[in-house]
Amino acid sequence: MLRSIRLIQRVANFSRLANPHEVNPKVPDWFKSSDYIEPRFIGSEPQQVKEMLKSVEANSLDELVDKIIPKEIRSEAAFQSPDNFPDAITESAMVQHLQSLANKNKIYKNYIGQGFYGTHTPYVILRNVLEDPGWYTSYTPYQAEISQGRLEALLNYQTVITELTGMDVSNASLLDEATAAGEAMFLANSWFEKKKFFVDNHVFPQSIEHIKTKAYYLGIDIIVGDAKTYDFKDADQYCGVLVQSPDNMGEVHDWSDLFKHTLKDAKLLKVIGTDLLSLTINKTPKDQGANVAYGNSQRFGVPMGFGGPHAAFFAVEDEFKRKMPGRIIGISKDANGRSAYRMSLQTREQHIRREKATSNICTAQALLANMAGLYATYHGPQGLQKIANRVNCLARSFAKLAKSLGIVVKEGRIFDTVVLHNTENLQEYLHYNAQINVRKIGQDTIFSFDETHTLQDVEDLFNHLQHFTKKKADFMSVIQKVIPYKSERAPYMQQKVFNSLHSETEMLRYINYLRQKDISLAKSMISLGSCTMKLNPTSFMLPVSFQGFSQLHPFSPLSCTQGYQELTDNVEKWLCDITQMEAVSLMPNSGAQGEYTGLLCIRKYHIMNGQKDRNICLIPISAHGTNPASAVLAGLNVVAVNVIDGYVDLNDLNKKIKENEKSLACMMITYPSTYGVYEDQTKKIIQLIHDHGGLVYMDGANMNAQVGYTSPGYLGADVCHLNLHKTFSIPHGGGGPGLGPIAVNKKLAPYLPGREHSLGSVASSLYSSASIIPIPYSYFGQLGRQGAKKCTAMAMLNANYLMKNLKNDYKVLFTGQNGMCAHEFIIDIRPIKQESGITEEDIAKRLMDYGFHAPTMSFPVPGTLMIEPTESESKSELDRFIEAMKNIKLEIEKVKNGQYDKNDNPLKNAPHTQDQVINSGWNHKYSREEAAFPLPFVMQRGKVWPTVSRINNAFGDRNLICQCPSVSDYQQ
Repeated sequence: MLRSIRLIQRVANFSRLANPHEVNPKVPDWFKSSDYIEPRFIGSEPQQVKEMLKSVEANSLDELVDKIIPKEIRSEAAFQSPDNFPDAITESAMVQHLQSLANKNKIYKNYIGQGFYGTHTPYVILRNVLEDPGWYTSYTPYQAEISQGRLEALLNYQTVITELTGMDVSNASLLDEATAAGEAMFLANSWFEKKKFFVDNHVFPQSIEHIKTKAYYLGIDIIVGDAKTYDFKDADQYCGVLVQSPDNMGEVHDWSDLFKHTLKDAKLLKVIGTDLLSLTINKTPKDQGANVAYGNSQRFGVPMGFGGPHAAFFAVEDEFKRKMPGRIIGISKDANGRSAYRMSLQTREQHIRREKATSNICTAQALLANMAGLYATYHGPQGLQKIANRVNCLARSFAKLAKSLGIVVKEGRIFDTVVLHNTENLQEYLHYNAQINVRKIGQDTIFSFDETHTLQDVEDLFNHLQHFTKKKADFMSVIQKVIPYKSERAPYMQQKVFNSLHSETEMLRYINYLRQKDISLAKSMISLGSCTMKLNPTSFMLPVSFQGFSQLHPFSPLSCTQGYQELTDNVEKWLCDITQMEAVSLMPNSGAQGEYTGLLCIRKYHIMNGQKDRNICLIPISAHGTNPASAVLAGLNVVAVNVIDGYVDLNDLNKKIKENEKSLACMMITYPSTYGVYEDQTKKIIQLIHDHGGLVYMDGANMNAQVGYTSPGYLGADVCHLNLHKTFSIPHGGGGPGLGPIAVNKKLAPYLPGREHSLGSVASSLYSSASIIPIPYSYFGQLGRQGAKKCTAMAMLNANYLMKNLKNDYKVLFTGQNGMCAHEFIIDIRPIKQESGITEEDIAKRLMDYGFHAPTMSFPVPGTLMIEPTESESKSELDRFIEAMKNIKLEIEKVKNGQYDKNDNPLKNAPHTQDQVINSGWNHKYSREEAAFPLPFVMQRGKVWPTVSRINNAFGDRNLICQCPSVSDYQQ
């Protein structure tokens, strides 16, 4: 009740920000502000909108929507009252408002640690990566030829991880440290197929909590104990052992004796959670006998951000690489034999393997991984070691100073964390008297140091300790005795890239050199179907860097987080209204993680209602690959349901329900469907599942076609996830970050994370990627009810305009009522392949020569392209894309009728690089102009030139190289 009152008050507080004169119809328009985002967010001018409406045979957006969305699924109830959803405010008012919220967060001196640490983000990286749309508006690098910049940066990141951990292969990041620990447990279970897993009790508590959650629904028994004293006589019953160093109490361990002797012959996975900065001076996990190393790369230049987003790292011995979760960047060859970067071993992943995938991870934290990799590059191995030594000396100085005052300090080798025993009231004393936040476990007080701390900070702490203990000691005589530890490391990070970019001039040029290789929204439309690559307005992005949002520790006291509380309360309320659901959790930090969390809600519901045997999940064969992968991770058995002409086959659905009635847990559906149509039978399907004791999970990937016109709650779904990085303008970051909150109805609300009967923990902190929540907050606040609704209508208009103009050249696979699509549509390339030999991949690569990123290839139907333009694109950009696609069809006709050679033509040879075109040895049967500048607009506006030719994917998988070349390779 108190929470509901607080929510109402905060939404009311936001509503008061709207200028009453702006919404008063009696006020003439010339008095109203021009500082609203809506006309800047919608790509087309009013006259262009009229022209597009005429093209699709509609007189207005309302008429268009009536033609597209079946009446039986329409509901606009959520948008009727400003008490529920706000009127729009101006860009400047929103930025000022968010600055005021950020100021409500108290940034005290922080020593909390526990996996999150203060760090100095180099300004050259802050300004030119985190705040640069050339980096943050790109997509996951499926089209490698126009993604070579961020692929190179991610390969650098992977190399940093393997160099510091000693492991053979690293992935390109996971969602956060806790989920990385959970992935290690799942890898152990998958590899050794045993149902017991040991976790040391000094692992970070958030990691233990997530491991327990993941294990519970998979039927894995977690034993938590002291790995130093535990009797592993039954070791062969375990699939894995997970320890940490430095651990939760700050101790640096050498686990060699445990892993190389005690467990030498045990058939289990040996896992170490670790800290990258500590590994610059301490023994590697590989040298200690580990098979897997994981942790958080956050302290490599990424702000704490109240919990995220941050790039977790995950590295394995070579033997386990094909079972490792997440993206792996590797080196292959292009058509001309040059080295080229690409995503390797994709057949492990959910979009191909579905329920048999190594993980449900789809995207991860590419932008933050790039920041961490560039941070390591900027500092180099010597710079990183200097930072580590300084942090370590600060911590050890503080420990000696505390001892000099008679305080009992935890013994053992430390890196950055000091434990003061029997100091029961010290935490409260420092918080209230000195505005210092520290950690407390029982009667012990814990201090974690980082690169932002100084010797003056240590002296200030010492002075507070003197006052607290009423004792005195000499500061200088103690600290002068502290010298750096002798490093336990052999030389590392010796590659040229880590030893030549230490000036800002060189780093700035390198960052821009990489950025210029990639297509992003800063250059042209990215029409990836099911990905919703819409505008990420600058005013939405700006608050992410506000100190009050970026510098707060996720475990700060409640009294320090009032701004975030107001921010998250409002976002939760607005998401409830948009979805017409009861409650929201912002904990899932990706869409796939949202799916997983929603399914755990369903499982918990059945368990709490005495029906734990309900474990069947029905999924249409057209579903996103993450759906079946998430279902398996939630401990469900997947049963596929057939689809006919883009619609769920009701006969097959009834058959599958009847066969599994006693064990039916749920059905997963996407709305509109992945085929880009509104199914008019959806409410009927949902009711059918409910009638047989099941619940319905709605995939929110296509929410951009629902907002303001219908909702998961109205349709009858029990839970849905929302991709805030699609529908609500969080950028994709080249493969992350994302945010995938779930919304649930009343029956599932008690099972949300942090609630009375919580399903458990699915991330390292309650709000996971909290520092990007200001982005959807700005989306709701700046667009308001009418603007958000108009975005939906414009997304449909743009998609139907493209479809109308392309349908005579390409076969459109599925349409809904009145021959219309929703916000995306599919063109079938299979007939073209039969007639000419040209494939969907040829068209995708050829679009690069026109300056465009390809649409989605072969999903949800093999041999197709799925196109989603979003509301942010102008008619002018849509017309350029139409012109490109029509010209490509003419090129296909030339192949078909013999004007172009069937093998040596602009499509089969695409994409064409700049050096190919200017090379004197041009010997193709078509001109250079046809290759590089096939239409006038390509030269007029310029393009991102592919820097490599078409990449040989098979070669890259057969010859897997996932690190930067070594020094000897450079010498050769």
